[in-house]
Amino acid sequence: MDTLYSLLGFFQSGGPFMYPILLVLAIGAAITIERYIYLSFVRSRNRGIWKRVLPLLEGGKYDAAREVVMRSDAAVSRILGYGLNRAEHRGSDDQIQMAMEEGLLEVVPRLEKRTHYLATLANIATLLGLLGTIIGLTEAFSVVSAADPADKANLLSGSISIAMNTTAFGLMVAIPLLLLHAVMQTKTSELVDTLEMVTVRLSNLVSAADIRERETP
Repeated sequence: MDTLYSLLGFFQSGGPFMYPILLVLAIGAAITIERYIYLSFVRSRNRGIWKRVLPLLEGGKYDAAREVVMRSDAAVSRILGYGLNRAEHRGSDDQIQMAMEEGLLEVVPRLEKRTHYLATLANIATLLGLLGTIIGLTEAFSVVSAADPADKANLLSGSISIAMNTTAFGLMVAIPLLLLHAVMQTKTSELVDTLEMVTVRLSNLVSAADIRERETP
């Protein structure tokens, strides 16, 4: 309970700028939770579809693989669908690769959506903290200038201490948001790398199948 009261006292003494910083924290937390759940869901679905499709591709059953991806709305299904449709029309290796890259361009923005806001919110929290401190110090010096000379030192030290709480809170919000931004970016990059691996794998499988067809008498 003492810790809770200390935190409440710290927050209340920081002035009005503590509230917008708290709002920034709430928005950042909401974005982080939403992105983490979404990216985890996409990763799980991609793995499930790829495990079903890969044996079919390796066995040359492209029609069956196409049916599987067409029935799914997973990110990897869209990319594989583009590639398999192009392969069905006897497209060249470059055309198949370009078709899958087109699908990748549609998927990647959804994966990266809103993640960059975390870094922006971290900067906003820091700037709000500094602005709150500057305004607090300005008010403190105005009050001290009209105070009794004997009380100026105590009033000034107390006012500065309160004003600095805003900067401290801004940094307490900004640092975790920057760390979360790095984590979400890493998670997104891993997904994008996986999708790029899928495009290369499908392209190689189709190329190998074409070579075998040409070599078969």
